[in-house]
Amino acid sequence: MNDSLPPCPVCSSEYTYEMGALLVCPDCAHEWSASADTDAESDNAPTAAVVKDAVGNVLADGDTVTVVKDLKIKGSSTVIKVGTKVRGIRLVSGIGDHDIDCKVDGVGPMQLKSSVVKKI
Repeated sequence: MNDSLPPCPVCSSEYTYEMGALLVCPDCAHEWSASADTDAESDNAPTAAVVKDAVGNVLADGDTVTVVKDLKIKGSSTVIKVGTKVRGIRLVSGIGDHDIDCKVDGVGPMQLKSSVVKKI
């Protein structure tokens, strides 16, 4: 039955089904049009944004990065030094151009700009 239906553009689930004029994914609850403009919609999805580090490497969720310059923490006298490793980053659309959500050892959870980190 699902041989003719395309997989979900968000999670790639094969178990899509039709609901009226829409296709629906039961795994992630994503709904999309079955018309020919499906490719255009998937290109505009928020997961399609490519985040690059300071030297141009593409970043992904779960990567380990190092800080490439000293970072003063706003409202504190603490500084994150050059070379500090940050493990298990998460890519988000944060405040302004802060696009990495992470937990820095000794400092705590925070958001960083991708322009101040380098992928290991």
